[in-house]
Amino acid sequence: MSVNILFSAAQIRWVQYEATLRGLLDKSGIDYVLATELPPQEVDYIVYAPNSDVQDFTPFRRLKAVLNLWAGVEDVVGNPTLKVPLARMVDKEGLTQGMVEWVTGHVLRHHLGMDAHILGQDGEWRAGVPPLSAERPVCILGLGTLGMACARALRHLGFPVRGWSRTLKTMAGVDCSAGEDGLTKALDDAQIVVLLLPDTPATQNILNATTLARLAPGAFVINPGRGPLIDDAALLAALDSGQVAHATLDVFRTEPLPASDPFWGHPRVTVTPHIASETRVSSASAVIVENILRGEKGKPFVHLVDRAAGY
Repeated sequence: MSVNILFSAAQIRWVQYEATLRGLLDKSGIDYVLATELPPQEVDYIVYAPNSDVQDFTPFRRLKAVLNLWAGVEDVVGNPTLKVPLARMVDKEGLTQGMVEWVTGHVLRHHLGMDAHILGQDGEWRAGVPPLSAERPVCILGLGTLGMACARALRHLGFPVRGWSRTLKTMAGVDCSAGEDGLTKALDDAQIVVLLLPDTPATQNILNATTLARLAPGAFVINPGRGPLIDDAALLAALDSGQVAHATLDVFRTEPLPASDPFWGHPRVTVTPHIASETRVSSASAVIVENILRGEKGKPFVHLVDRAAGY
């Protein structure tokens, strides 16, 4: 009997992924059917994007696992009809490396004060030397796969890195903390804060008026994580007061960001269109096929979501 795999995502994703997935599945030696339409009762695996048409998993009586194409699972993890294992995308070759490059680039941009020279080509000789990295404490909120990779890269560049997570992690050279008291410790006098947390009830608005006030005056906020991690009104107030010198935001509560949103055009905000990192078709497809093969061999799936934690 063949392994039936339903690809449930936008048509453009099917165009991008089909050939690569088929190539890897052909090499695996399993007998399979891969399609965008299959009788629900015959589906073994769903390669899934949370914005797909499949929202009720009840008819999928043979389903073994849902394999998310994205790292974020907040739009599916709470679905009461989903009873089988849910795996999130952990794409170390593509998504993780892309995030490291984006975060490192923007940390260095703010650390070195590049904007003053890029934008200030007006004939004025702007003197001033930035501090060395060792003098610029960076706080990373979220020490999952992406957060740890970014912390490691920034530590390698000489930044003192503090990392906070909901459960305590350990990393060589990184000052790790957890819990409410740990959050205070991580944020106190940090000059750059990078948000790489999942969107859960416990992390929403984690940067608010109170926590923003703990940062060093003139700090920089970089958010490639999730839009709801920040209280937007509190951030705007901190930008206007100078408590936050600049915010580089890649994710928002509503995407695309509406043209009327005050972040557009704010002199101390950089908006990027959710491009901090993207799964790469080749490496993401390998992750998906690996989980299908593990399921068929009776091995544990990798990158499973903790439903209680929400990620």
